[in-house]
Amino acid sequence: MLFCDLLRATVLLTGALATVLGAVSVLAASSENDTTALIVAGAWWLIAAILGIYAGRSNSAGEAMARTLAGAKTMTSLPSESPARIGFARLWPILAFGLVCGALAVVFPPVAVIGTGYAICVALIMRRREAAVTAIEERDGVRFYVEPSGAFTPLKLIRTPGLYRDRPPAAKPPPPSRA
Repeated sequence: MLFCDLLRATVLLTGALATVLGAVSVLAASSENDTTALIVAGAWWLIAAILGIYAGRSNSAGEAMARTLAGAKTMTSLPSESPARIGFARLWPILAFGLVCGALAVVFPPVAVIGTGYAICVALIMRRREAAVTAIEERDGVRFYVEPSGAFTPLKLIRTPGLYRDRPPAAKPPPPSRA
């Protein structure tokens, strides 16, 4: 599985989780006519969004990926496992988090509010990492793949040559002349 695809899937899955948990939170609070809970939830989600935007700014995205990309092993072959299996092996804790928060929200609605804020923050922190990795791949002419491993083991990457990057970039046309 391409590392960029894993990062994209992580952001999309976490964002979808935030949406579902937010809907569950609002439904639970509105069914009890609890406006205080809705105000507290809105404030927490705003704080989580601000923290996520600040922590996920573009210069910190590259720094966050530096150690992982630098530790990539260079290989000439791709991982043998399917991308879906690798993705599920790495992302199932996010799904489990969503299921647990959703189940607990039935009994204790503030759990969904807290989970929503956490998911918002994580999605916003991770949103620019794919672009940072893509920029490094374009610059160096390589591709990064995720090595098959479990969700609780450190992420290891495989660096392969970028097969379609062996051509020089197209030349820019000359500026128009003013006569």
